[in-house]
Amino acid sequence: MRHTWRWFGPKDPVRTEDIVQAGAVGVVTALHHVPNGIVWTKDEIAQRQAEVARRSDGTPSGLTWDVVESLPVSEDIKKQKGDWRAHIAAYKTSLRNLAAAGIKVICYNFMPVLDWTRTDLRFRLPTGATCMRFDIHDFAAFDIHLLKRSGAAADYPPDVAAEAGRRAALMDDATRRQLADSITMGLPGSTEAMDLARVRAHLAEYGAISSAQLRRNFIDFLTEVVPVAEQLGLRLCCHPDDPPFPLMGLPRVMSDTEDYAAILGGVDSPANGMTLCSGSLGARPDNDLPAMMDTFGPKVHFLHLRNVRRDGSMIAGSFHEAEHLEGDTDMVALIAAVLREEARRGVEGREDASIPMRPDHGQEIVDDLRRGGQPGYPLVGRLRGLAELRGVERALRQTGAFR
Repeated sequence: MRHTWRWFGPKDPVRTEDIVQAGAVGVVTALHHVPNGIVWTKDEIAQRQAEVARRSDGTPSGLTWDVVESLPVSEDIKKQKGDWRAHIAAYKTSLRNLAAAGIKVICYNFMPVLDWTRTDLRFRLPTGATCMRFDIHDFAAFDIHLLKRSGAAADYPPDVAAEAGRRAALMDDATRRQLADSITMGLPGSTEAMDLARVRAHLAEYGAISSAQLRRNFIDFLTEVVPVAEQLGLRLCCHPDDPPFPLMGLPRVMSDTEDYAAILGGVDSPANGMTLCSGSLGARPDNDLPAMMDTFGPKVHFLHLRNVRRDGSMIAGSFHEAEHLEGDTDMVALIAAVLREEARRGVEGREDASIPMRPDHGQEIVDDLRRGGQPGYPLVGRLRGLAELRGVERALRQTGAFR
């Protein structure tokens, strides 16, 4: 595996020299300040590459921009409304500009409205560490009582809806604002932050779009962009839904094995691939992550390795982000499956025999608790995660236990 690190640019409190010291050799980043649907220019791409390549004192970092995460797919494309055709044309131009810069792996997602959803960005654990958490009862309280989505209560089991009502009745204004902010929070530097009015507007437009229609729209998008990516030697890799089950009545199309089989088979090309995110997919108890790696291995172009601890066996249930080796996913078995795929690619002579991975998210521990950085992206917590994952990989390689 090629060890990489997500970085949000010069304003990220984690510096490039910190990334080097953590043991990563590549960077995963994006032009978060460019609005969705707008072309990523060659100059902007070159500027970010230069920022990755130097330390804060101006000396070379030795790092390279290895993976784009993400080149966003606009809501217009997902809904096939408004300027969606112009946005697809811009997407193709951005792909050409990234290829010209030598960047070959492009991660993206096809989640409607919200890129990811948590109800608590700093959930305190018994150890004193904090992590991100999704609580189905708090989310239902938001959906039913804060957002006031029509018919929302019927989308939850009666006991969940009842508990949501109890919790909502106890919330003061500050608690309500904090919950809404947690759910609608975007990535650092993003131009696509949401408020409740904008969420409601998107929900109204998605009202007539079923999961089957969204899947068709997704395949239409891939039919347009995958041939361009294949011609350029790029590897597109779709990130799963996070969490991988329906929310707010919105359709979901990348949540399980069936979804990935439909999308990867719908436009069958080496350029149409998967970002295997063990945390997102692991939030569903019916997703077997090592088996998914074995099934889709040839088209896995990028790895997000993190773990979650589920509260129970519900498909749409609560979970929090656990230590990388301590959640409900068998991370040792998953990494063994990755190493089997890499060995197979090596025999085939594939240039991408080493799959880029990054330690996804992480708990805030020790100095992280005083830094006040981006939730989910702490320095020390991710450094610990990368060290643990590298240790598992080294042990499996040296013993040959992955074969």
